[in-house]
Amino acid sequence: MTAGRQPPGRPATRPAAVPAHIARALGGPPDAGADEVAEPAEPPAPPPPGWRIGERALRLLTVAAVAAAAALLTGHAWLLALAAGPVVLLVLAGPGAAASGAGRPTRLAAAVETEPDRCFENEDIAVRIRLDFDGAAGWIDPGITLGPGIELTALTVDGPVVALALTARRWGRWSLGTVDVDVYDTGGLARRTVRAELGEIQVFPVPAQASLTPIPVRLPDRLGEHTARQNGDGIEVVGVRPHIWGERQRRIHWPSTTRRGSIQINQFAAERTADTVVLVDALVDFVDPATRTSGLDETVRAAAGLTRAYLRSHDRVGLVSIGGTLRWLQPGSGNGYFYRIVESVLEVRKDLGYSVPALQRLPPPALPRGALVYAVTQLADERILEVLGDLARRGNPLVVIEIPTGAPYIAPGDTVGHLARRLWLADRAAMRFALRERGIPVVAQSAGKSLDLALAPLLRTRIQGRTR
Repeated sequence: MTAGRQPPGRPATRPAAVPAHIARALGGPPDAGADEVAEPAEPPAPPPPGWRIGERALRLLTVAAVAAAAALLTGHAWLLALAAGPVVLLVLAGPGAAASGAGRPTRLAAAVETEPDRCFENEDIAVRIRLDFDGAAGWIDPGITLGPGIELTALTVDGPVVALALTARRWGRWSLGTVDVDVYDTGGLARRTVRAELGEIQVFPVPAQASLTPIPVRLPDRLGEHTARQNGDGIEVVGVRPHIWGERQRRIHWPSTTRRGSIQINQFAAERTADTVVLVDALVDFVDPATRTSGLDETVRAAAGLTRAYLRSHDRVGLVSIGGTLRWLQPGSGNGYFYRIVESVLEVRKDLGYSVPALQRLPPPALPRGALVYAVTQLADERILEVLGDLARRGNPLVVIEIPTGAPYIAPGDTVGHLARRLWLADRAAMRFALRERGIPVVAQSAGKSLDLALAPLLRTRIQGRTR
């Protein structure tokens, strides 16, 4: 069997807002397309109720009509015999046969099983549609309308069971779509349609590869896996000191004891946990014209990679997402908290068409005192500078992870366009310079690269907080 409807194409990506001075140089209006948001495909119209004539019946009716018309035009009565057979079949499949229920199911329902109900990008989704009907049926023909971000990879029909193999291509909270199953009678002359709603699925972004966990100078007074600068109970030796009565003998450092003539004890560094907050900038979504890579996709993947790396170190991780709506989660720990954080990010796709006023002040519960803040941003909207300035004034250690986006495509020979692109690149460079001048490290994360390459320079020293 083949699907009667083809899945709609992937929705168009929202164009990024164009700065006003660059738009004027290019001869276009500023913020062109800033309010356009990719909307899910419209659901199909509901199927007509009850039984209706099928394609085979239409063909028989066409043969009978053509034979009767030929008999009238030519005057050959024997041509009416060609119409007798189709007419008899149509009469047998008419309203009288439908009333008696001969060869047609009278009760028709569809049950849908979807596994899993949440997955990561590019993972497979198995959907089984089981039809429940009485009587006998000839065959079934499914028509499929898929939601955005979902791709059909395989379709099989085995009796009353329709099996779909789907693949989630883009992260987000999507509707899988609908399947209209046409059930034909045993003669194939009439059909009836039952609709199966496939439900909704949560598609998580694939986290960027990350294992490094830079830490700030000051750590909270909680037991963890990071070596603090304070002395305490740990495993890393940081020095020796004179023995105090009552201390355990196995901590004696015998080489120093022999040289100094008095008992010396090993000093260990305390092991502490870290508080980390990941700030996701979802104000705009630039698309690289060369690779068609979405900046928002890479932003969310980098944020997911950071979250997973710090949770694996048993640290507490919180989230703040800035878009059409300000969302935040207080720092928490545990493997299950990763999915809670990622689920809260899935809504940012719906936030790309709204004006966001007064973002320069974030809620205090979202940012614990001394928490290390990673701002994952495309540096494409000047409003994010207000947010970063507020974080710097609070004194939180701050790192900016820039998601580079490709320069706008300029046609060859377009002198004004090339000048506008140079202005655009200079504007981005000025934003980086302003952040570094305030002592905020800025690292770049390229699409498809390991996040450890961007975080490695931060391991040279501990991250300093700003002075209040």
